[in-house]
Amino acid sequence: MDIVSLKNDFSFKYLMLNEKVRKHFIADVLEIPVEEIRSVRLANTFLWKKYFRQKQGILDVLVELNDDSKVNIELQIKVMKAWDKRSLFYLAKMFTEDLQRGEKYHKLKKCICINIVDFHVDEKPKYHRIYRLRDEEGCEFSKLFEIHIIELGKELKGGTALDDWIRLINAKTEEEMNMIATMNPGILEAIEEVRAMSLRKGLRALYEAHLREKRDRMAREDYVREEGIEVGRAEGKAEAVLRLLAEKGSISPGLSGAVYAQKETEILEQWLILAARAESVEEFCDKAKLNLTQ
Repeated sequence: MDIVSLKNDFSFKYLMLNEKVRKHFIADVLEIPVEEIRSVRLANTFLWKKYFRQKQGILDVLVELNDDSKVNIELQIKVMKAWDKRSLFYLAKMFTEDLQRGEKYHKLKKCICINIVDFHVDEKPKYHRIYRLRDEEGCEFSKLFEIHIIELGKELKGGTALDDWIRLINAKTEEEMNMIATMNPGILEAIEEVRAMSLRKGLRALYEAHLREKRDRMAREDYVREEGIEVGRAEGKAEAVLRLLAEKGSISPGLSGAVYAQKETEILEQWLILAARAESVEEFCDKAKLNLTQ
């Protein structure tokens, strides 16, 4: 049976909403005991923008460890122009966004970027690379910046937990997923989440709609370059959010207006996931931080 693919930003973000999965995935990538991570809480995934024309930094999944370190987990399936510079841009914004004017530099937190890519960065066989700030002799300058690159397409060499995470992300069918022999609690939890996503009609329909929207957008962008494209995308996502919420309760005029007024498609993407996961309209409003009076 075909399953919901984790090589999709919607399903990958949905999976990372599971705290147990987040916790074990980060521990396995960073190669630290899971007991050292008391909590991995989701932070606001929209980096601060001071000026209207300043580029907004939007992360796939941003978590904070118990020691206040920040971790950005980003899935990049297709090669995009300057993806490496994009990763550094987000890492730099993560590093500086919490420091207020007049505060001392010691408040800056360690920032880690985990890039999961489905293309070859180079021809070397190693599929997990770790980069830090070092001099030409290998002496470390600072531990505050750390970049991980995990290449999904390279041949796996061993039976580590990270290898099993890669197998899960690459899995296309339930049979391939069942072949992952592991006792890792995080991976087992992730497998159950993928099964649930694949079987739940509402989530499956939303997943398929998300794929169609991406395909349609790519087709439009091949032939059309007009200002109205982004507006149309936002309206389509807003309608999808409200359709999901309508199954969970009544929608007030204030909520409907707030959703349609949101033009940032990345925020609407997050709202789609929250709407799919929420048990009620009220829970969605709370998680989306929509304080409505009517």
